[in-house]
Amino acid sequence: MVSPDETMRQVEATPALVIDEPTVARNVERLANYAASHRLDVRPHTKTHKSLRMAERQVHAGATGLTTAKAGEAEVMTAASRDLLVAYPVVDEYRCRRLAAMAREGVLIRTTADSLEGVERLAAAAQAAGTTIGVLVDLDVGFHRTGVSSPAAALELAQGIDAERSLRLDGIFFYPGHVWEPVDCQGAELSRIDGLIAECVDLWGRSGLNVHIISGGSTPTAYQSHLVARQTEIRPGTYIYNDMNTVRAGFCSLEDCAATVVCTVVSTAVAGKAVIDAGTKTLTSDRNVKFPDSGHGHVVEYPDAVVVRLSEEHGELDVSRCERKPRIGERVSVIPNHVCPCVNLQDAFWMRRGDGTLERVAVDSRGRLS
Repeated sequence: MVSPDETMRQVEATPALVIDEPTVARNVERLANYAASHRLDVRPHTKTHKSLRMAERQVHAGATGLTTAKAGEAEVMTAASRDLLVAYPVVDEYRCRRLAAMAREGVLIRTTADSLEGVERLAAAAQAAGTTIGVLVDLDVGFHRTGVSSPAAALELAQGIDAERSLRLDGIFFYPGHVWEPVDCQGAELSRIDGLIAECVDLWGRSGLNVHIISGGSTPTAYQSHLVARQTEIRPGTYIYNDMNTVRAGFCSLEDCAATVVCTVVSTAVAGKAVIDAGTKTLTSDRNVKFPDSGHGHVVEYPDAVVVRLSEEHGELDVSRCERKPRIGERVSVIPNHVCPCVNLQDAFWMRRGDGTLERVAVDSRGRLS
């Protein structure tokens, strides 16, 4: 885990996102080994790191391909993998054309769909480009954000995709984003999800449709993915860095957190408080999923401090319970609640190698929100 030791002083300006490379390596290797032992493909979600360097590391560790949130991210990530899933409903003509353009250039492009309208627009774009786009039917398994609501609806949509000559029906997509229970309490819900998917597979088979890919997974459920026996690939994102969401929910330890924000204490004028130079424009306003009143992150050097309030450029720390108080000009490191949006706020991060040296690395798909 990164700490603001002498190597951190190589960072001239704060706030600065620092990524500990040895921790990243351990996180990536651990998931790769787990997936291999359960014969699961890994298609990590790059929305967390938005970095070609990190994507290449994941591919080198055995990732089948990569997942992106938007077409813009996919365009960047073609430099790391030519096998990409855009895990987002692509329904507007602009993004449909961009996916078709990548497919025409030889990228194996897949996306998800939960509406016939979206399917028709994808098909039109692919046909106009003279290419083929793969599509996974998005099935809602409990998060209630996107996805068709039943196996019967999934079959109807699959038949619509299969009827389009410019589309390729590749399988089923699901996201168990509602599962945040402790690892040893996830079994019943993951078993229910497995049963729902089994019903879909059976319906498709009886209708003459094949299910080549069943794509699911999340960081909270990553190491229980084998309990959804029918899935073929998993798409965790946060696991590569981790954050206070995954720590406080019990899915990792502080030592598994590769990302910290190095900050400078700029004020101690108010009794019982210290102010750092990182506010919502650095740490975001996301509260912790499991413990929303725990503050806006964890201060590594002052574990008894609480990041009680953020404004745009100020982070207010309640240090009244700290035996030792922060000093003006002191550097501290904060593990954010939700690392993914924090990364997207940075043009670059500092990668800390095992020998303590730092390298500035671009956040390659930063701001690619369309």
